[in-house]
Amino acid sequence: MFRIHGHGPTVSMLEHSLNGGHLHHAYLLVGPEHVGKTTLAVQLAQAVNCTGENPPCLECNACLRIAHAQHADVLTLEVNPGQESEGRKSIGIDTIRELQHSASLRPYEGRKRVYIIQDAERMSLEAANALLKTLEEPPPDVMLIVLTSDIDSLLPTVISRCMQLELRPLPVPEVTQLLQDEYNVAAPEAEQFARLSRGCVGWAIQAVQDPEPAAALHQRLERIASVCEGDLDHRFSYADDLARRFQRDRAAGREELYLWLRWWRDVLLILQGQTEQVIHVTWQETLERLASNVSPAEVVRWIHVITGTLDALDQNANARLALEVMMLELPGVQVARARA
Repeated sequence: MFRIHGHGPTVSMLEHSLNGGHLHHAYLLVGPEHVGKTTLAVQLAQAVNCTGENPPCLECNACLRIAHAQHADVLTLEVNPGQESEGRKSIGIDTIRELQHSASLRPYEGRKRVYIIQDAERMSLEAANALLKTLEEPPPDVMLIVLTSDIDSLLPTVISRCMQLELRPLPVPEVTQLLQDEYNVAAPEAEQFARLSRGCVGWAIQAVQDPEPAAALHQRLERIASVCEGDLDHRFSYADDLARRFQRDRAAGREELYLWLRWWRDVLLILQGQTEQVIHVTWQETLERLASNVSPAEVVRWIHVITGTLDALDQNANARLALEVMMLELPGVQVARARA
């Protein structure tokens, strides 16, 4: 049986389809990073190739080989650092052509060939159109599992040919309890990681096992805090750096702007006296200092500026110009002036 934290209705539906022998040839798993898309995709690949009872048993030779990426019939496709489209890392046409070639062959050691396409929003247009042909005329004994955290970036025709399954973040208290019960994390630390994960349990589990994710997030927040309380030169320097990162990796650039949204959401919560809902609890002193220098209306206006910048970048606006304009609107400028 599937073993995944949360997503009960989705798992129940897949188990019903598996038991009835009417699984779809293509699934589209949609949800934020670390919400469980990869775990579910791998277990679905295990389920259709499992040789044990109650698939996926996660213990038979096939399940173990798939879990360790050693199964000949299960292939994960992801961004190749050597492939770029419009200056950004992408899944290119050659990768999809290789998929099409191997999909035409019969399974080598299992019942189905399964292709897991990570970060499908990063497919080049050529690659997406090539994949569409495979989705429209799927070879027998082939299953495609497409993963994305940004469904709006996929071709509508690709979306329409897959069975879409949305994976939502878990409630923060549920993640907190899971970390305490299964990973022996103390309650305060478990709640902190759960809040930072925003219900994406994969990030929370990774953070308690490896300090790197939390340390990397701390560095990014440190830069944001510095920019909020810095002068205009500092802000323009940040805008230039973020524009360069956005041009190299659009998804990473968008995630940085979403981090800004969460930061100022915390400021707004503090202004409204809802401190128990703050995500970045270790930064509360800095957030309270910012909150003391802005009004709720200014924060709401700034949040609209960030979302407008995201929209402009999605329409291929000049990244550096758009981000510099965003920095000019940053309400924290009062803090910088007050210190001058």
